[in-house]
Amino acid sequence: MALGWKLIIDSGNAPVLADFWAAALEYEVEDPSALIEQLLAAGQLPEAAVIEHNGRKNFRGLAAVRHPEDPFDETSGVGHGRRLLFQDVPERKTVKNRLHIDIHSGPGGRDELVAKLEGLGATRVEEVDQGPAGHWWVMRDPEGNEFCVA
Repeated sequence: MALGWKLIIDSGNAPVLADFWAAALEYEVEDPSALIEQLLAAGQLPEAAVIEHNGRKNFRGLAAVRHPEDPFDETSGVGHGRRLLFQDVPERKTVKNRLHIDIHSGPGGRDELVAKLEGLGATRVEEVDQGPAGHWWVMRDPEGNEFCVA
């Protein structure tokens, strides 16, 4: 059985970056609002730890996206498979990422995918040509994290 995983990505605005990556990867933004309501009602979570984003309650400084076909806990909204968790940190990104995401388009769909990602707020950095190995675009998400589109 394959293991579930999550990649943690430091961010400046976790819910906004989660929205970008959910749209870019065709993932779903996790909805922890039912869990948050339970914790608030039980007095186990202060109101200051909660924000509202896109009409849903969310933990301040955290947001996650999950693959739409993976199982998830209906109370917490947490996926049990392939996930990206965005967590706000005080410092801004300053150097190149040591780990990045590659997004692969279908045959002949790279240019359309790049245009879609630009429409979501990504920017092109450079086109890389590896000869017979193919070529791809290095891009940046709205917070400057590098990723590739092949």
